[in-house]
Amino acid sequence: MSTLSWPYEGARPLAGPCFGHAGSNICLDFHGDLQRAQLVVFSDGNHHMALEQSLQEFLADNPATQDVFYATTPPRIIIEALKAGGVTLGNLRLACMPHLFISPPKVLDRLVAEGYLGQHQPLARNCGSVLLVKKDNPKSIRGLADLARDDIRLFISNPVTETASYETYAATLLRLAAKCRFSLDLLERADHPRLIHGAIIHHREAPQALVDDRADCAIVFRHLALRYERVFPKLFESIQISAAGDPDNLVSDIHIGMVGGGGKWGRQALDFLLSERTRRIYRHHGLHAEP
Repeated sequence: MSTLSWPYEGARPLAGPCFGHAGSNICLDFHGDLQRAQLVVFSDGNHHMALEQSLQEFLADNPATQDVFYATTPPRIIIEALKAGGVTLGNLRLACMPHLFISPPKVLDRLVAEGYLGQHQPLARNCGSVLLVKKDNPKSIRGLADLARDDIRLFISNPVTETASYETYAATLLRLAAKCRFSLDLLERADHPRLIHGAIIHHREAPQALVDDRADCAIVFRHLALRYERVFPKLFESIQISAAGDPDNLVSDIHIGMVGGGGKWGRQALDFLLSERTRRIYRHHGLHAEP
């Protein structure tokens, strides 16, 4: 068993000593120097690679912001942090309030209703899901029908802690299976022995489950699989489960809104993240971005 060694993902280049161990680092989805940063962004995590590059370029254009502190976790975590005015990581307490909040539109609708946001608008959309497998596909998984095999264990996000992604993944699998006229009994019960649930952050846990040999494949968004293939080219590859644009391979939207007045840099950062420059970044990372 080996633990994936993720690359540094801050908006500013890494400088000075860096403490951490791949097997015990619980801070992978909190980025930047909170004391230095003049911009704080809370975001859902599955598009973290595109957000990272976008914030790097915003910071390069606007060095007076000094740094961007940003979180890329499931919505529940950043919602709780927003309402509590901070987050506790192990024994470390970080007091922070975001200037921008990024999540699925239903999440932001609730924050608008509760008075945290004034409005929100589309940022990007994913392009459906694929199956992630180990490089060279040792179990010879060729498509969705292989999930019915008795020797195939499927990783999927947690239905309680990551409800939005789980519902999208599960509905996609069930709809595509129904179209092909076969059943996926492993989705009919939460404790099915061939169904492996993530704990809380599936965009880190899915590839790790394959490396740990706890699962044979994982259902993930196309852009997440692309990220894993780019960062760990010797470890992973992806299997298509439908034709491009198949309406039963469900997509989900990502929206963005400003918290309160957005501080000194929130409006400028919002405009940047809604610009064609950012849309090009998101498209490069396998997401769909519309003007």
